[in-house]
Order: sequence, then C-alpha cells, then structure tokens
Amino acid sequence: MFGLGGQELVLILLIVLLLFGAKKLPELAKGLGKGMKEFKKAQTEIEEEFSKATDEVPKKEKSPSSTQA
Repeated sequence: MFGLGGQELVLILLIVLLLFGAKKLPELAKGLGKGMKEFKKAQTEIEEEFSKATDEVPKKEKSPSSTQA
C-alpha cells in the first residue's frame, strides 16, 4: 500500500490520534467514508456518460459515410 510497511502505518495512525483525539476519529472516519462514496458515485457517472458518448459517436459517423458512398 503505497510502499508503506506496518510500522509506518501504525506511526501515522498514532500521530493522527494525537492530533485529533479519540473523540474526533469516528467523525473523521465517517466523513472520509462519505467522501469516498461520493467519489465512487461520480466516477461511475462519468464512466456511464463516457460509454454513452462513445456509443453515440459511431452511429453519427456511419450515417454521413453511408451518404458519401
């Protein structure tokens, strides 16, 4: 995971615990989870729009080329 070992992750978690305190950690985790959910939702929507756009392009390209032939 990003080239971090177990000791580095534990050290980072301890620093976060010291900075924010035990009471704020659940709120931070909840916010992080919501943010990840929104990011994945946006990513899915963009992929769907991209798929729709790529499906429409060949249909539009075929109709002008068939009139030229």
